[in-house]
Amino acid sequence: MTPVTKAYLPNKDKYKAYVDRIYETAWLTNNGSLLQELERRLKEHLGVKHLILVANGSLALQLAYKALDLKGEVITTPFSFAATTSTLAWEGLTPVFADIHPTCFNLDPNNIEPLITEHTSAIVPVHVFGNPCQVEAIQAIADKHNLRVIYDAAHAFGTDYTDQHGHTQSVLNYGNISTISFHATKLFHTIEGGSVITNDDELARKIRLLINFGITGPTTIESVGTNAKMNEFEAAMGLCVLDEIDTIKTERQRIWQNYQAELAGQVQFQQWNPQSQNNHAYAPVLFKSEAQLLKVEAKLKENNVLARRYFYPSLDTLDYLQNNQSCLISRDIASRILCLPIYPGLAQAQQNTICGIIRQQS
Repeated sequence: MTPVTKAYLPNKDKYKAYVDRIYETAWLTNNGSLLQELERRLKEHLGVKHLILVANGSLALQLAYKALDLKGEVITTPFSFAATTSTLAWEGLTPVFADIHPTCFNLDPNNIEPLITEHTSAIVPVHVFGNPCQVEAIQAIADKHNLRVIYDAAHAFGTDYTDQHGHTQSVLNYGNISTISFHATKLFHTIEGGSVITNDDELARKIRLLINFGITGPTTIESVGTNAKMNEFEAAMGLCVLDEIDTIKTERQRIWQNYQAELAGQVQFQQWNPQSQNNHAYAPVLFKSEAQLLKVEAKLKENNVLARRYFYPSLDTLDYLQNNQSCLISRDIASRILCLPIYPGLAQAQQNTICGIIRQQS
């Protein structure tokens, strides 16, 4: 089976060397030395001020909402993985869906302002497939209405953004907080894991309290908290993967560019933000109709290729949210989009088979 993605496994001997260090110290979790080293290296690699490693990307979002003391309604996108919305509902917040742009697939800033009410406390956009949102336009709306901005940047590892003044920095530096997932299927991973990123010193302090039960000392508990810590074995994996990140990115870029060359005119590709460059975390393609997509998906399965309908269904259709909105663009895109396999080690012959099937069904 050719999966849509495959966890990158770094050099085994290097990982074992880190595991040996864990065994020598018997320090398995609670801000161990490997975690501290990974936080430092990731901050340098990504160019961010505060990066707090946590157990997974969903917890990163929940910690962000808690640290910012969000209440009431939160405007977000219906075109995302379920976690974006489910974490809001889990924290007692009401997701309010703004429709997306039809070519870049991100939340359209033009659809945000009409949805703002006296109950709105924040905007939670998603850099879909790593493609940066219109961060300057979103921030202008947030500033005008005194709203917080939390970016679900689960896919945006290594994505930079050049602003209108020509200044280039990590897209993770935008908003009050950005969260990122380090799940095993991501471009960079720590088996499970994620991080909370902010430029705000006080927010960073609060988040570090929240991830460890609000404990500040052996006999001191300062605030409410939870257990959101990353362990040393996961940090060890992250250190190994980070060592090989340039190889990973180069291989993904090669595969993505081959799809683009082989499928030009057959499918529609995501329009990437011109103020950024594709990090090749995913390979989404858009078909003319859902019927065509289903034919392609079935034929790929017959050939042991597992593509995935990311993101389907559109989250505004979920019954448990009791949502009365209809985001027609998101529903349309969700019905016609398919993510193709992309990971280091995907053989050229496998990719040729995938492209051949799509051309035959187009």
